[in-house]
Amino acid sequence: MANTARDIFVVGLRNAHAMETQARELLERQSERMDEYPEFKAKLSEHLRETNEQLKRLEQCLDACGESTSSLKDTAQSFMANMMAMGHSMAGDEVLKNTFADDAFENYEIAAYKSLLALCRAAGVESARAPLETSLREEERMAEWIANNVEKITLEYVNHEQRKAA
Repeated sequence: MANTARDIFVVGLRNAHAMETQARELLERQSERMDEYPEFKAKLSEHLRETNEQLKRLEQCLDACGESTSSLKDTAQSFMANMMAMGHSMAGDEVLKNTFADDAFENYEIAAYKSLLALCRAAGVESARAPLETSLREEERMAEWIANNVEKITLEYVNHEQRKAA
């Protein structure tokens, strides 16, 4: 079972690295365009820093397994993120679309880290547990922040639209 679990774990790490590459691109594009929402922009920038650290942790976990990232997966996810951001930027309600997408993406990341953590023991890589738990906590904090601020961001958007219409 250890070899199968290890193989699944390595694929999961590569997938998580590609996922975080996508997150980095999304956060970079979003934070560039959220000047009218300074608190949201600051949170995006903070989480971007965390995401860069998460990428490093995933690379360390892969290195510890004698493996590397998947350039193909990383490139594909980066492209997808930029396409998503471009699509949202054309919408009048970009901040809302970003908020909804970020909420979904954070929960996706949480599930991915929980899955990797479930594999640590079976894959024989308990050394990966602490860095993966750190990343999980960061994703949970971001998801909680978004959940607690959807109403506020929505109402800020309404206020911006009302000012533009006046």
